[in-house]
Amino acid sequence: MITIDDFKKVEIKIGKILSAEKIPDTDRFIKLRVDLGEEIPRQIISGIALYFPDPPLLVGKMCTFVSNLEPRTIKGFESNGMIMAVSDENGFSLLEPSSEISVGSTVR
Repeated sequence: MITIDDFKKVEIKIGKILSAEKIPDTDRFIKLRVDLGEEIPRQIISGIALYFPDPPLLVGKMCTFVSNLEPRTIKGFESNGMIMAVSDENGFSLLEPSSEISVGSTVR
């Protein structure tokens, strides 16, 4: 269990995927370039390649991202956030807003 104060530390924003490409020599990882409403798009490395064999199909999707994680190097690439998704025995889904929302909007 975490406290509400711990949860409040997590910053979740709406972002638009600008580019998506599989990282060579890996089965799991995709390199995303994401607009989170900041001056410079972020690079986010995600382990979702098994669910998206054609990464360019992700371009243009509006999704939720954790935006305040410390940068981490994954397969030699710096990742500056995390895309949010859900999976169970029925499948896998990215978390996407159900209506038109501006990039950079904060999930509350």
